Amino acid sequence: MGLRETKRRERHEKIMETGLRLFTERGYAATTLDAIADESGIARRTFFHYFRSKEEIILAWQGMVPDELGNEIRGLGTAVSPFETVETALSSLARKMKPETAIMIGRIVMSEEQLIAGNQAKFIEMERAAFDALSALWPDAARAVGLRYVALTAVGAMRLSFDAWVDEECEKPLNWYLAERFAALRSELQVN
Repeated sequence: MGLRETKRRERHEKIMETGLRLFTERGYAATTLDAIADESGIARRTFFHYFRSKEEIILAWQGMVPDELGNEIRGLGTAVSPFETVETALSSLARKMKPETAIMIGRIVMSEEQLIAGNQAKFIEMERAAFDALSALWPDAARAVGLRYVALTAVGAMRLSFDAWVDEECEKPLNWYLAERFAALRSELQVN
């Protein structure tokens, strides 16, 4: 990646992080594009080179999660089963999520049709990323269907965990909900 692309990516991430911080501090509706641009150290016109709206900041944040999951899975290798690998990767992601950001994003997502669809797409992309990473670690074609089920059920457990976490105002750590959902899944599927 060249210097220009690196700077562009860094600015994109800074604008996104600034937007998320301001949404958390001031509220989504009260945060203006001008405020995001000012806090990011850019002109309002420059903002539109990176995002078309506030909603796109949320969508961009959601779009990063699948790549992070795939990278986490690949980094774990094949020391344990595919199911345990995805559970560990999701648990690692869960530790990085900030409760105040999760609550704010959860509320915003449920209030905007475009963001509801983006949230659905995020989980579909997480399933794809998990399956792709598992397939890279366990490339035997005969395992493909099983690996797809692992990706689907594990990401489903994450989705239910995240929803419960946000619904309960992040009273307990996200990993508590994730462990509970994975335990229920193991019990129902009789998986170790």
